[in-house]
Amino acid sequence: MTPAALENAALALPGAELSIKWGADRCYTVGGKMFAATDGAVTNLSMKVSEIAFEALTETGRARPAPYMARAKWVMFDDVSALDAAEVEDWLKTAHALVAGKLTRKARAALGLAI
Repeated sequence: MTPAALENAALALPGAELSIKWGADRCYTVGGKMFAATDGAVTNLSMKVSEIAFEALTETGRARPAPYMARAKWVMFDDVSALDAAEVEDWLKTAHALVAGKLTRKARAALGLAI
């Protein structure tokens, strides 16, 4: 997946925004909460996943537990360019839904998300 395709897919999700944090890291948020992030060069990708996906991706070696965020079920892919675009888009949708689902009803309504 290309960096541009990754950014387009993440920002196409309802209420998604891009913010630069910690120097150059590109963080994708919904309602102010992160659901995915890359380094400045967009070589790696970290994102929130379900418990089942966390186990499957880390046990098979496709991803590794994300530094500092593994306890919250985040994974890290070390090579964005080697990832399948359709698969990443699905993971981003899931990450977005997991994080958006934790927002308050008022926040979801303000973002135009289903309540």
